[in-house]
Amino acid sequence: MILGRRRFRIETERLTLRPPVHSDFRPWSALREQSRDFLVPWEPAWSDDHLHRKAFANRVYWAHRSISNGTAVPLFLLRREDDVLIGAITLDNIRRGPAQAGTLGYWTGQTHARQGFMREAINALVHHAFERLDLSRIEAACLPENVASRGLLESTGFKYEGVAQAYLQIAGRWRNHVLYAALRHDRRGRTTSGQER
Repeated sequence: MILGRRRFRIETERLTLRPPVHSDFRPWSALREQSRDFLVPWEPAWSDDHLHRKAFANRVYWAHRSISNGTAVPLFLLRREDDVLIGAITLDNIRRGPAQAGTLGYWTGQTHARQGFMREAINALVHHAFERLDLSRIEAACLPENVASRGLLESTGFKYEGVAQAYLQIAGRWRNHVLYAALRHDRRGRTTSGQER
């Protein structure tokens, strides 16, 4: 891991995780557009300016400010072999004090899905959160029918904790989400996600 005022990155076997920069706009917007049908069913509705350069510039500003302030760690995933952008991962809503917790979110471009990249990124960012940021709990949520995301979370050590009613607006509707969490010192027994509906 490389950490500094101007440079923050996490290196894994196949990926570089780093904050977005302005020059990422074209690959980011192209990947999001190409993956629109793949991503839209699982995400909050895209704003009218979602793929515009100005909105992306605001994302870049927010990402760097959030890292500096310690409130979030928004990172792009680049494949190390060719520096191609394949998705993004964010540790957001970092709470200090008695909570020492954060919320994980992520997306992958359709052509890069199901190749183990996001599993690698989650493992790296969770390790960073526990070892470098001294967090105790990482939370994540997804739609109950998102089998791929649920399997990904479970394969990276997250455990099912329950259902949050009307958790987020997805495609214009308030949707229930299943909740998962990874704990720094996990003493919980195996939990099951087969009971909720």
